Amino acid sequence: MKELVFAEYQKYKRTFTKKLIWLAPTVTLLISILLGLGKLSQQGSYNWWYLMILPGTITLICVSIAKKDKRKLNYRGILSLPIDPEKIWLGKIGTGVFLYFITCSIFFIGITIGGFVFGSSIPFLSSAAGSMLLFLTFLWQIPFSMFLSLRLGLFLTVGINMAANMLCTMFVSTESSWWIPYAIPARLMCPVIKVLPNGLSVPPNDPLLTTNVILPGILITLTIFVAMSLLTALPYIKLEAK
Repeated sequence: MKELVFAEYQKYKRTFTKKLIWLAPTVTLLISILLGLGKLSQQGSYNWWYLMILPGTITLICVSIAKKDKRKLNYRGILSLPIDPEKIWLGKIGTGVFLYFITCSIFFIGITIGGFVFGSSIPFLSSAAGSMLLFLTFLWQIPFSMFLSLRLGLFLTVGINMAANMLCTMFVSTESSWWIPYAIPARLMCPVIKVLPNGLSVPPNDPLLTTNVILPGILITLTIFVAMSLLTALPYIKLEAK
């Protein structure tokens, strides 16, 4: 699997996808700086990151990965390889996870440096935990976005993911139905970095500060990630018979 991920990764040298993984977190941090948030730049950056920029970044990366081989010879290039097609699909998902991990790492490093420069509103360990939780709870969107892009195309996939992420973050994440997958990342940020979906601090003693939601949130999203990875590999198995 490592070899498949590495081979897939090599396809994206000197492409916009490769640039996007550092461009997205950089733009997020610049927005907070240009808005003059100062010490609150960390809170603002996290808010922009999981509300809008991270979902968009994941979707664009996944669309690029999923459509790469379809555009070139309609899969004939990969079907000629002595590898099971479903393993190629899982390798693509692994590549998406790898690129996603890099962009999340750049964001965390940038926001940590920003805390030293402009003042820190989120403790280092809380920020590290928050970034890790965002990484884990958005993972399921990688196979889902790749699958959607092959069925619906770029614009519908981006539109569905962006709308679902924003609406669930703003209107569902602080409600009893926070367990809806799109709402989970924002809900988990409340007790971890103590920031509401609107970018403000969670008031002291607020019920949203309970940590009881963290483990269920992780389990729900990781279960969906595994299930989606396996289920979306099924159409690739059928390619071999065509």
